[in-house]
Amino acid sequence: MNTNPITVSIVTESESQTDLIASEFARYFPGNTTVALTGTLGAGKTRFVQGVAVALGARPEQVTSPTFVICNQYPVDKHIYHLDAYRIKTDDEFFELGVDEIFLSDGLVFIEWAEKFKEMLPRDYVSLTIEVISETSRKFHFTGASRYRDALQQLKTHC
Repeated sequence: MNTNPITVSIVTESESQTDLIASEFARYFPGNTTVALTGTLGAGKTRFVQGVAVALGARPEQVTSPTFVICNQYPVDKHIYHLDAYRIKTDDEFFELGVDEIFLSDGLVFIEWAEKFKEMLPRDYVSLTIEVISETSRKFHFTGASRYRDALQQLKTHC
């Protein structure tokens, strides 16, 4: 990640609050943003992407975990690429997904388990770690390069 990263942390107490964060994310973050999603199974990575996609015009049932298909695309207001790197073993396999082209797109790119291929991510990206606090509570840690300073500040202000 670029130097001088900015971190914002937000606690939620329900899925509807997660949806609010996702909606605000969709509002403030530009296209051509890559988000490296980290969190345990069931933390809410796919739920967050679903919230972003719904805010941009998708129906909730359209947004599913890409665990087995590796990459889902949602043609909404800002095109969304939703990848899952959990089953990918090597850098070559990750590269063969066409990530170099996806990273250059005007879309939002969400990669679950991105920490496995951190060195292959674009120079400027947003890291989102979702920490499970309780059955319904989560803590969202957003860290972004200086390019995302204004968007991160807007997210913190409105959530």
